[in-house]
Amino acid sequence: MSGRVEPRQLALALPHSESLTRDNFLEGPANAAALALIDSWPEWPNRIMLLVGPEGSGKSHLAAIWAEQAGARSTSAHLLSASFVPDALATGALVVEDLNSSEFEERALFHLINLAREDEAFVLITAREAPSAFPVELRDLRSRLRALPTISLLPPDDQLFRSLIVKFCADRQMAVDENVVGYLATRIERSYAAAMRAVAILDTEALRLGRPVTRALAAELLRKM
Repeated sequence: MSGRVEPRQLALALPHSESLTRDNFLEGPANAAALALIDSWPEWPNRIMLLVGPEGSGKSHLAAIWAEQAGARSTSAHLLSASFVPDALATGALVVEDLNSSEFEERALFHLINLAREDEAFVLITAREAPSAFPVELRDLRSRLRALPTISLLPPDDQLFRSLIVKFCADRQMAVDENVVGYLATRIERSYAAAMRAVAILDTEALRLGRPVTRALAAELLRKM
């Protein structure tokens, strides 16, 4: 007689909410310059600014804060087209998210920069890497990108890193204590992406196993990782 096989609990990928308000933004030395830029609007050094930082560093959060302040529209860089540019700048302020080296239309971005200057509109562009290093074919666009002021988000210090873990857990409505936070903070790569990934795995596995989020569970999962 075969043994009884216990059904395996499935972890459903439920959406989790993330508050993108100014009050919910975690401040630290790593993002001080970027936050100062947002808070100083409209007294910017240039009407078109670049916000550069790694995945999870808060670029979208800062862009959302500024969009609320400036009444800006938002679009993804890969959706930007030349015909869409005039409408995109209709409010006088625009966020262009996630500009990368391969998924954008050069002529559309060139048109956007030129029209923003003509209309004296504000544009905030976010990217993981400085666009000045992109292999851009349009020479005039290449020179314009190199001339744009860039504000960089730096790797998190220890205090900010621990606060990020707590925030990512709170976004997923995970109840964790300081033991779990301290364990993760000292055993995973100190990067925004690593913190998000570790919290996501911990949340998924805790749900699948039907176990509380504890230091023991964190240790068990990190060994497997």
